[in-house]
Amino acid sequence: MTVTATVRANLLVVDDEEGVRTFVADALTDAGHTVTQACDGEAALALLGKTSFHLVLTDLRMPGLDGLALLHEIRRDHPETEVIVLTAHPSVASAVEAMKDGAFDYLQKPISSPVELRMIVSRALERHRLRALQEIVATSSEPRLGYGAPAMAAVEQALRRVAVTSATVLLLGESGTGKEIAARAVHDWSSRADRPFVAVNCAALSSELLENELFGH
Repeated sequence: MTVTATVRANLLVVDDEEGVRTFVADALTDAGHTVTQACDGEAALALLGKTSFHLVLTDLRMPGLDGLALLHEIRRDHPETEVIVLTAHPSVASAVEAMKDGAFDYLQKPISSPVELRMIVSRALERHRLRALQEIVATSSEPRLGYGAPAMAAVEQALRRVAVTSATVLLLGESGTGKEIAARAVHDWSSRADRPFVAVNCAALSSELLENELFGH
Protein backbone atom coordinates (compact mmCIF):
# COMPACT_ATOMS: atom_id res chain seq x y z
CA MET A 1 0.00 0.00 0.00
CA THR A 2 1.22 3.49 -0.77
CA VAL A 3 0.18 6.74 0.87
CA THR A 4 0.36 10.45 0.19
CA ALA A 5 0.05 13.36 2.59
CA THR A 6 -3.69 13.54 1.88
CA VAL A 7 -4.40 9.84 2.39
CA ARG A 8 -4.99 8.33 5.79
CA ALA A 9 -2.02 6.39 7.11
CA ASN A 10 -1.65 3.84 9.87
CA LEU A 11 0.56 5.30 12.63
CA LEU A 12 1.96 4.02 15.93
CA VAL A 13 2.83 6.42 18.76
CA VAL A 14 5.13 5.03 21.49
CA ASP A 15 5.76 7.00 24.70
CA ASP A 16 5.70 6.14 28.39
CA GLU A 17 4.32 9.61 29.22
CA GLU A 18 0.57 9.46 28.70
CA GLY A 19 0.21 13.24 28.24
CA VAL A 20 2.78 13.40 25.44
CA ARG A 21 1.44 10.25 23.84
CA THR A 22 -2.11 11.57 23.83
CA PHE A 23 -1.07 14.97 22.45
CA VAL A 24 0.76 13.39 19.52
CA ALA A 25 -2.01 10.88 18.86
CA ASP A 26 -4.74 13.55 18.95
CA ALA A 27 -2.80 15.87 16.61
CA LEU A 28 -2.39 13.10 14.04
CA THR A 29 -5.90 11.74 14.43
CA ASP A 30 -7.23 15.23 13.70
CA ALA A 31 -5.21 15.10 10.45
CA GLY A 32 -7.20 12.03 9.40
CA HIS A 33 -4.73 9.28 10.27
CA THR A 34 -5.46 6.06 12.12
CA VAL A 35 -3.34 6.19 15.30
CA THR A 36 -2.51 3.36 17.70
CA GLN A 37 -0.80 4.03 21.03
CA ALA A 38 1.77 1.99 22.97
CA CYS A 39 3.14 2.82 26.43
CA ASP A 40 6.58 1.24 25.93
CA GLY A 41 8.86 -0.52 23.46
CA GLU A 42 7.71 -4.03 24.32
CA ALA A 43 4.06 -3.11 23.73
CA ALA A 44 5.06 -1.49 20.43
CA LEU A 45 6.84 -4.63 19.24
CA ALA A 46 3.77 -6.71 20.08
CA LEU A 47 1.60 -4.40 17.97
CA LEU A 48 4.12 -4.41 15.10
CA GLY A 49 3.94 -8.19 15.09
CA LYS A 50 0.19 -8.02 14.42
CA THR A 51 -0.29 -4.89 12.27
CA SER A 52 1.64 -3.06 9.56
CA PHE A 53 2.31 0.63 10.21
CA HIS A 54 3.43 3.25 7.74
CA LEU A 55 5.15 5.27 10.47
CA VAL A 56 6.21 4.85 14.10
CA LEU A 57 6.84 7.86 16.37
CA THR A 58 8.77 6.73 19.43
CA ASP A 59 10.16 8.35 22.55
CA LEU A 60 13.89 7.90 23.07
CA ARG A 61 14.04 7.22 26.82
CA MET A 62 11.63 4.55 28.00
CA PRO A 63 11.91 1.82 30.67
CA GLY A 64 12.84 -1.56 29.27
CA LEU A 65 13.21 -1.39 25.50
CA ASP A 66 14.18 2.21 24.69
CA GLY A 67 13.60 4.14 21.47
CA LEU A 68 16.93 3.32 19.83
CA ALA A 69 16.51 -0.39 20.55
CA LEU A 70 12.97 -0.22 19.15
CA LEU A 71 14.28 1.57 16.06
CA HIS A 72 16.83 -1.19 15.53
CA GLU A 73 14.12 -3.87 15.77
CA ILE A 74 11.89 -2.01 13.30
CA ARG A 75 14.70 -1.53 10.79
CA ARG A 76 15.50 -5.24 10.97
CA ASP A 77 11.99 -6.71 10.85
CA HIS A 78 9.91 -3.94 9.25
CA PRO A 79 12.25 -2.03 6.91
CA GLU A 80 9.35 -0.47 5.01
CA THR A 81 8.16 1.39 8.15
CA GLU A 82 9.41 4.93 8.69
CA VAL A 83 10.47 5.99 12.21
CA ILE A 84 10.58 9.39 13.91
CA VAL A 85 12.39 9.61 17.26
CA LEU A 86 11.15 12.04 19.94
CA THR A 87 13.15 13.03 23.01
CA ALA A 88 13.17 15.54 25.85
CA HIS A 89 16.89 14.82 26.37
CA PRO A 90 18.56 15.45 23.00
CA SER A 91 22.24 14.78 22.43
CA VAL A 92 24.48 14.75 19.41
CA ALA A 93 25.43 11.12 20.05
CA SER A 94 21.85 9.84 20.22
CA ALA A 95 20.84 11.93 17.20
CA VAL A 96 23.71 10.54 15.11
CA GLU A 97 22.94 6.98 16.20
CA ALA A 98 19.24 7.37 15.41
CA MET A 99 19.88 8.78 11.94
CA LYS A 100 22.57 6.16 11.26
CA ASP A 101 20.04 3.44 12.13
CA GLY A 102 17.59 4.85 9.58
CA ALA A 103 15.31 7.19 11.53
CA PHE A 104 13.54 9.69 9.29
CA ASP A 105 13.89 12.51 11.84
CA TYR A 106 14.90 13.28 15.43
CA LEU A 107 12.63 15.75 17.23
CA GLN A 108 13.05 17.53 20.54
CA LYS A 109 10.17 17.60 23.00
CA PRO A 110 8.09 19.53 23.70
CA ILE A 111 6.95 19.75 20.09
CA SER A 112 6.22 23.37 19.24
CA SER A 113 2.82 22.80 17.64
CA PRO A 114 0.54 20.17 16.07
CA VAL A 115 1.11 21.88 12.72
CA GLU A 116 4.87 21.25 12.86
CA LEU A 117 4.28 17.64 13.85
CA ARG A 118 1.85 17.07 10.97
CA MET A 119 4.27 18.59 8.47
CA ILE A 120 7.10 16.29 9.55
CA VAL A 121 4.79 13.29 9.51
CA SER A 122 3.62 14.23 6.00
CA ARG A 123 7.25 14.31 4.80
CA ALA A 124 7.92 10.91 6.37
CA LEU A 125 4.84 9.46 4.68
CA GLU A 126 5.92 10.94 1.38
CA ARG A 127 9.26 9.13 1.70
CA HIS A 128 7.34 5.94 2.49
CA ARG A 129 5.32 6.43 -0.69
CA LEU A 130 8.41 7.06 -2.84
CA ARG A 131 10.22 4.03 -1.45
CA ALA A 132 7.16 1.88 -2.19
CA LEU A 133 7.11 3.18 -5.76
CA GLN A 134 10.81 2.37 -6.16
CA GLU A 135 10.11 -1.17 -4.96
CA ILE A 136 7.29 -1.53 -7.49
CA VAL A 137 9.57 -0.35 -10.30
CA ALA A 138 12.31 -2.71 -9.18
CA THR A 139 9.95 -5.71 -9.28
CA SER A 140 7.92 -4.74 -12.33
CA SER A 141 10.19 -6.55 -14.82
CA GLU A 142 10.31 -10.31 -15.35
CA PRO A 143 9.73 -11.88 -11.90
CA ARG A 144 12.85 -13.24 -10.21
CA LEU A 145 11.80 -16.42 -8.42
CA GLY A 146 14.74 -17.76 -6.49
CA TYR A 147 17.25 -16.52 -9.08
CA GLY A 148 17.47 -19.96 -10.63
CA ALA A 149 17.66 -21.93 -7.38
CA PRO A 150 16.70 -25.58 -8.07
CA ALA A 151 14.33 -25.62 -5.09
CA MET A 152 12.22 -22.91 -6.77
CA ALA A 153 11.70 -24.84 -10.01
CA ALA A 154 8.63 -26.65 -8.70
CA VAL A 155 7.21 -23.39 -7.34
CA GLU A 156 7.64 -21.62 -10.68
CA GLN A 157 6.11 -24.57 -12.51
CA ALA A 158 3.05 -24.50 -10.25
CA LEU A 159 2.63 -20.74 -10.65
CA ARG A 160 2.89 -20.93 -14.43
CA ARG A 161 0.34 -23.74 -14.49
CA VAL A 162 -2.24 -21.77 -12.50
CA ALA A 163 -1.50 -18.45 -14.24
CA VAL A 164 -3.13 -19.55 -17.49
CA THR A 165 -6.41 -20.37 -15.73
CA SER A 166 -9.11 -18.07 -14.36
CA ALA A 167 -8.91 -19.62 -10.91
CA THR A 168 -8.65 -17.51 -7.76
CA VAL A 169 -5.23 -18.03 -6.15
CA LEU A 170 -4.39 -17.75 -2.44
CA LEU A 171 -0.68 -17.52 -1.60
CA LEU A 172 0.26 -18.23 2.02
CA GLY A 173 3.57 -17.56 3.75
CA GLU A 174 5.31 -15.62 6.46
CA SER A 175 6.31 -11.98 5.99
CA GLY A 176 9.28 -11.64 3.66
CA THR A 177 8.87 -14.98 1.84
CA GLY A 178 8.02 -13.30 -1.47
CA LYS A 179 4.24 -13.65 -1.73
CA GLU A 180 3.85 -10.40 -3.67
CA ILE A 181 6.63 -11.34 -6.10
CA ALA A 182 4.88 -14.67 -6.70
CA ALA A 183 1.57 -12.85 -7.20
CA ARG A 184 3.20 -10.53 -9.75
CA ALA A 185 4.58 -13.57 -11.54
CA VAL A 186 1.10 -15.11 -11.82
CA HIS A 187 -0.22 -11.80 -13.15
CA ASP A 188 2.61 -11.37 -15.67
CA TRP A 189 2.19 -14.91 -16.99
CA SER A 190 -1.61 -14.64 -17.27
CA SER A 191 -3.94 -13.30 -19.96
CA ARG A 192 -4.40 -10.25 -17.73
CA ALA A 193 -0.75 -9.16 -17.98
CA ASP A 194 -1.70 -6.03 -19.93
CA ARG A 195 -3.95 -4.85 -17.10
CA PRO A 196 -2.82 -3.14 -13.87
CA PHE A 197 -1.50 -5.16 -10.95
CA VAL A 198 -2.65 -3.54 -7.70
CA ALA A 199 -1.03 -4.58 -4.41
CA VAL A 200 -2.99 -3.70 -1.26
CA ASN A 201 -1.48 -4.22 2.20
CA CYS A 202 -4.69 -5.14 4.05
CA ALA A 203 -2.87 -5.47 7.37
CA ALA A 204 -2.10 -1.75 7.25
CA LEU A 205 -5.79 -0.81 6.89
CA SER A 206 -8.35 -0.52 9.63
CA SER A 207 -11.62 -2.39 9.07
CA GLU A 208 -13.53 0.80 8.29
CA LEU A 209 -10.97 1.83 5.63
CA LEU A 210 -10.60 -1.53 3.90
CA GLU A 211 -13.84 -1.30 1.92
CA ASN A 212 -13.00 2.21 0.72
CA GLU A 213 -9.51 1.18 -0.32
CA LEU A 214 -10.73 -1.85 -2.28
CA PHE A 215 -13.96 -0.51 -3.77
CA GLY A 216 -13.77 3.29 -3.49
CA HIS A 217 -15.96 5.70 -1.58
